[in-house]
Amino acid sequence: MPDFDSLTVGDVVAERVTAISRDSLVRYAGASGDFNPIHYRDDIAKSVGLPGVIAHGMLTMGLAVQPVVDWAGDPSAVTDYQVRFTRPVVVDPAEGASVSITAKVGQLDAEAHVARIDLTVTFNGDTVLGKAQVRVTLPR
Repeated sequence: MPDFDSLTVGDVVAERVTAISRDSLVRYAGASGDFNPIHYRDDIAKSVGLPGVIAHGMLTMGLAVQPVVDWAGDPSAVTDYQVRFTRPVVVDPAEGASVSITAKVGQLDAEAHVARIDLTVTFNGDTVLGKAQVRVTLPR
């Protein structure tokens, strides 16, 4: 687990590039029960104005927080997580999609021993999760 006292605002605590394939979408649909056809049929996705099949928002959100969970070393240390969905992640049938995640210390609360970790989550250079913030409570 990270040492709270060694953290400084602006520190990058995790970076990761995560691949999403159409197979990932099928597995996530099965696990979540979200079988909306915009997540597996290009024709339906395009009929509602999307550029193609898109990743589930909650899948993107879950993948984005994982590097912070790994850094914290304990999933229960994550006490709050919020995002705004700003753009879809379009998953190409052959190439899939690569989502880049950077986690930086945005704020430190010494009294509560809580680090706010700000996530930058991008796909094709565009931010896909806005105001993505994770609160991590670290031991004293």
